[in-house]
Amino acid sequence: MPPEWHNVAGMAKPSTSQIRYLRRGISQPGGKLPLFDDEGQEIDVRTIRACVKAGWAEPWVANPLKPDWLVCRLTDQGRAVMDRLAVSEAKGKEKSPSVD
Repeated sequence: MPPEWHNVAGMAKPSTSQIRYLRRGISQPGGKLPLFDDEGQEIDVRTIRACVKAGWAEPWVANPLKPDWLVCRLTDQGRAVMDRLAVSEAKGKEKSPSVD
């Protein structure tokens, strides 16, 4: 784990599916997180609940048409984790030699 992860409230790095989920909230108004992935498949509720438990997402609004759907938004802590990930990825790209 890169040292910069230790500065994010002691949280571990999100899994690949959690990163995909959280990343989608960065550009959305209010940090709204999706119910469905890019291919139209419902986001696994285990991914959503794990992000809520970690403090990276929070329940936002109730969906009256589908009360079992968990509509969430990105928290400040979630944004911090995604910012750290972006910095970490950028550093990794700087170190990787380009192949032309």
